[in-house]
Amino acid sequence: MRSINWIIVVCILSSIIAWLLSPIKYEFLFNNLVFSTDNILQGKIWTPITALFIHYDGLHLVSNMFFLFIFGNTLEEELGKNKILLAFFIGGIMAFLLSSFFYDSRTAMLGASGAIFTLTSIVMLVKPLKFSFSLFMPLGLVAIIYFLYNVAAIYFELQSNVSFISHVIGFIIGIPFGISWSKDWIKHLLITIGLLILYYSLQVLLLHVFS
Repeated sequence: MRSINWIIVVCILSSIIAWLLSPIKYEFLFNNLVFSTDNILQGKIWTPITALFIHYDGLHLVSNMFFLFIFGNTLEEELGKNKILLAFFIGGIMAFLLSSFFYDSRTAMLGASGAIFTLTSIVMLVKPLKFSFSLFMPLGLVAIIYFLYNVAAIYFELQSNVSFISHVIGFIIGIPFGISWSKDWIKHLLITIGLLILYYSLQVLLLHVFS
């Protein structure tokens, strides 16, 4: 089984165990396994890693694992397990650490979404035309749409318990990896932009036709 699928298994098991224990050990979990600036300042330097594998609820877990499965397996097939693991952990850990500058020191952060956004930007620069039948569009287009959505959410100050800043940071972290691992990254970026323009044009056309 691919390494990215083992990560998915660990995320599922870790999250379920955390949910089962949370009524009893809620304070322990958030003080010792979930990332926050306070935890780091208290010397709990392992929390940026443990927090990657624990998710808030079922929806959070399922949505993250869905995208991790699609983007992670695409990249592992293309680049191998060493590069995918490197990108996942560096992207996830750095997304937590850099996001801490934008939140209160007590803010708890958890989940693999920052790491997943790192993988999406790499896919955009490595294999943007890989078509996902689950999402019914090329993965490069999916990556850029979700990135722009999170940028817009930050700009318009959308109120949510989702860390849009972590997502954007994770995406940006993935760009140097994508550039270094793809000889054709400029072409792939232009392809992605072209797909986005085409997608937007089709949306405008459909709205015009059915309005």
